[in-house]
Amino acid sequence: MHQKFEFEYEQLADSSRLTKEDQELLEAARNATKNAYAPYSNFLVGAAARLSNEQVVIGANQESASFPVGVCAERALLNSVGSQFPSLSIHTMAISYQPVGKDSNEPISPCGMCRQSLLDFENRYGAPIKIILSGMTGSVMIIPAASNLLPFGFDGSILK
Repeated sequence: MHQKFEFEYEQLADSSRLTKEDQELLEAARNATKNAYAPYSNFLVGAAARLSNEQVVIGANQESASFPVGVCAERALLNSVGSQFPSLSIHTMAISYQPVGKDSNEPISPCGMCRQSLLDFENRYGAPIKIILSGMTGSVMIIPAASNLLPFGFDGSILK
């Protein structure tokens, strides 16, 4: 039996087509790249999340000389939210990046570990997280739920 997995997402030419609320969130993610510590990759990533109480929380990637020890912007943000606001879900997350000395004008997608962490967070709160992806300029992708980024993701249900 053949089956197919697919999902719909929205592609915008630039951020001016976003709602005012989503524009502000994307701008917060773009600004969060300034908080990144990336002396090895020179790839600065920022993330911003709007919580269920409308508060905005940011995160930025933090590298280590021992490469596996670093943390991506998305997971830095998720850990902050889970630690500081354990009763609040994330409504929307915006992710942006700025490679040192290069243009940043197209969306990038979270890595596999971040996709799993996003799925865990959605499952924890039983609510989808809308994801906005963009560089510092250029096109924007809007994905209705983080779970779309990880088909057949491990949800931990087998552990119960």
